[in-house]
Amino acid sequence: MPPLVLAGVVALVVPVAVTLHVAFTRSGRTLAIARRNLTRGLFASTFEVGSLEARRTGWGALLRALTPDSSARRVRRQLDLAGRPEGWTMTRLLWAKLGLGLGVAVLGAVVLADHAGLLVALVVAAAVAVAYHVPEIVLHSRGQERQKAIAQELPDVLDQMTIAVEAGLGFDGALARAAATGTGPLAGELVRTLQDVTVGRPRREAYEALVRRTQVEDLRRFVSAINQADAYGIAVVDVLRVQADEMRLKRRQRAEEQAMKVPVKVTFPLMTCILPALLIIVVGPMMSGLGDAF
Repeated sequence: MPPLVLAGVVALVVPVAVTLHVAFTRSGRTLAIARRNLTRGLFASTFEVGSLEARRTGWGALLRALTPDSSARRVRRQLDLAGRPEGWTMTRLLWAKLGLGLGVAVLGAVVLADHAGLLVALVVAAAVAVAYHVPEIVLHSRGQERQKAIAQELPDVLDQMTIAVEAGLGFDGALARAAATGTGPLAGELVRTLQDVTVGRPRREAYEALVRRTQVEDLRRFVSAINQADAYGIAVVDVLRVQADEMRLKRRQRAEEQAMKVPVKVTFPLMTCILPALLIIVVGPMMSGLGDAF
């Protein structure tokens, strides 16, 4: 192996390995401490809190300080939309972006050393940009899937809450029952909302925080209807019943819309894959016969 290529491979592997090691070990310890504090209650010991704050110093704190505020807010918003997946801390995500960007940049430098040129430089620059944003792209995709899952679960949750309220429970009790029996992302968000209310946060603010975290239009309309019912003294069970019927209708409309998009999505694969093969099978023997005739 040429010395230049060997040096490039070493320069590629070492920074990526160090970056991933620092990100996963530090973020893993921080996540473990946070989980222990949550299981022990709101008031953790001074030692645990101090240890958690200490983990936020060092390279992770430096990386966060060097990250622009707009990028940090965008990453934090995407983490909220994705439901804060386990292990996907903000520091780890920033380390992953940096590691992928540096790794592809070093590999691109090795390629440029052997094949210099404007086109190669542009391809390398584009590859570095894509690699740097790959973690955000994956996180954005997970956030979209989670939003679809929440919108899909909402009508069933509203039906459960309607039955619970008709059985004599209050709105908070019905919300807690739906959160306890649910298994999807919406149940987790309802649990977090109930925790906010339990620690003294006003209900309206807790519901608005739920809408900001999820960014689901159907959920926003439901929260708006509940707030209006609370302000004007409207019966909650009537609001729940109307909202459940409306959300169920919207879910059916979304399913019909997706079904109508299927023929359009199938057209391109049909024309590029199936139609040429069909033409070869049908027209091929005919052309061969014409060739033999002449």
